[in-house]
Amino acid sequence: MSKRRNHDAAFKARVALEALKGERTVSELASAYGVHPTMIHQWKKSLLDGAAEIFERGAKKKAEVDEDTVRSLHAKIGELAVANDFLSRKLKPWTGK
Repeated sequence: MSKRRNHDAAFKARVALEALKGERTVSELASAYGVHPTMIHQWKKSLLDGAAEIFERGAKKKAEVDEDTVRSLHAKIGELAVANDFLSRKLKPWTGK
């Protein structure tokens, strides 16, 4: 079994743009570049989905992490810290420490 290949973004963009041009079929591109046709279709779809973002001006980038998620994770950390402290205190009589 062959190892999975990771293609860089420039390669994917080049192949997807050629697929968009339509000068050659996806099967021809797949054999020319040595990739599966399904990958070319996925790269082409990703290119089309992300194309609108190129032309957005002054739009703020999305926050990396949602604030609600951060709050819920901090709450969970607090719960786990309290539980850990409680269990370590209850375990001390059996360990003798």
